[in-house]
Amino acid sequence: MKRFWAQSYLWLLLGLLYAPILIIAIFSFTEAKVLGNWTGFSTQLYTSLFSGGVSGSLVRAIENTALIAVIASILSTALGTMAAIGIFNLHGRKRQTINFLNNIPMLNPDIITGISLFVLFVALGVSQGYVTVIIAHVTFCIPYVVLSIMPKLHQMDANTYEAALDLGATPWQALRKVIIPEIRPGIISGLILAFTLSIDDFAVTLFTKGNEGLDTISTYIYADARKGGLTPELRSLSTIIFVVVLVLLVIINIRSKKNKSIKKTRYFNDLRS
Repeated sequence: MKRFWAQSYLWLLLGLLYAPILIIAIFSFTEAKVLGNWTGFSTQLYTSLFSGGVSGSLVRAIENTALIAVIASILSTALGTMAAIGIFNLHGRKRQTINFLNNIPMLNPDIITGISLFVLFVALGVSQGYVTVIIAHVTFCIPYVVLSIMPKLHQMDANTYEAALDLGATPWQALRKVIIPEIRPGIISGLILAFTLSIDDFAVTLFTKGNEGLDTISTYIYADARKGGLTPELRSLSTIIFVVVLVLLVIINIRSKKNKSIKKTRYFNDLRS
């Protein structure tokens, strides 16, 4: 009975989490303007989304979201990788202090981060727009990238880097040919995580986008909902985003399993030799 109730609770929890997404995905295959009104199977919403049948403001919001997410994820991954390597080379209380400071932005509510950055940009007299949104996204993505890379650095054999230096490699060559290949899975995971976080963000973007008409998907949906309804094509767009994120997560899990199997094979080969 304990196992039955535990499994029932688990399936109930999963049902509550994924039922709304499933409902949106189902009703994305009908032309009804009102969610919940099934008028027959149709792919018109997807056709309209890709053929330019939606409003220009939604198209611009999609383009802005993709552009900001790509730039922010690349910058945060580069900066987060350097930060993770720097933190890893610290010792004692310095490493603990920096790790503690790195965890604070992840625990901090998004609305506090958004308001803080808004006040900072106003105080500095920076006009808000693309640049401020990208800076804000890079700011809250870097801690997650660091958190993704740190376990790979701890798993790496530190003697490998020192051996490369002893064999004549420069620090840059050792970093590029020794450290980066070892932590590449963590870098890729951090890049994908930063990309999804940037697409998903609403509160920080709302406070840092300014009044120049810049909208992302999240802020567009918010403004559209305040008008009394949602654009039907948003159902198909939400389904596509969910599928893309799901595929990325599957890729991450497959890569992690392959890396584990490769390490196990190398370990047993070393034992045999």
